[in-house]
Amino acid sequence: MKEVNEQRQDYLSWDEYFIGIAKLSAMRSKDPNTQVGSCIVKDNRILSIGYNGTPNGFEDKFFPWKREGDALKTKYLFVCHAELNAISNFRGNKKDLEGSTLYVTLFPCNECSKLLIQNGIKEIVYLEDKYKDTEGVIASKMMFDECGVKYREFPKEKRKILTLKF
Repeated sequence: MKEVNEQRQDYLSWDEYFIGIAKLSAMRSKDPNTQVGSCIVKDNRILSIGYNGTPNGFEDKFFPWKREGDALKTKYLFVCHAELNAISNFRGNKKDLEGSTLYVTLFPCNECSKLLIQNGIKEIVYLEDKYKDTEGVIASKMMFDECGVKYREFPKEKRKILTLKF
């Protein structure tokens, strides 16, 4: 068959598509400071998505969203991270997560990193690493390195597609 090459050339790459899904998922978060979204993918198929928010059954209008103060009056002891929600939302066989890729808008914390490793996720593609100098993220990278989980930043030059206007 003769090649025609009449299709458009400016379509999204798989990485652009899946990081875009993670970014769109982040827009569901009610956190007033940090919205995080994630998308778990295997063989270019979406397995699950998640965003940071309150646990099921916890009414978020009564939820403390503050970042500072008494621990019980801040979000940190209560919020479910996007990665935790994506794994919790997954409805397939746990074995299907093995070898998958996580697209996420913020580099995973150490607690989420342990969860990702335990569930067999083998690659992390992230947008931001704003906490890279914290012990939690340093620990995440140490665990990923030791366990053979690859991680890479989504290229800055490709981020123009992530501006959504409706």
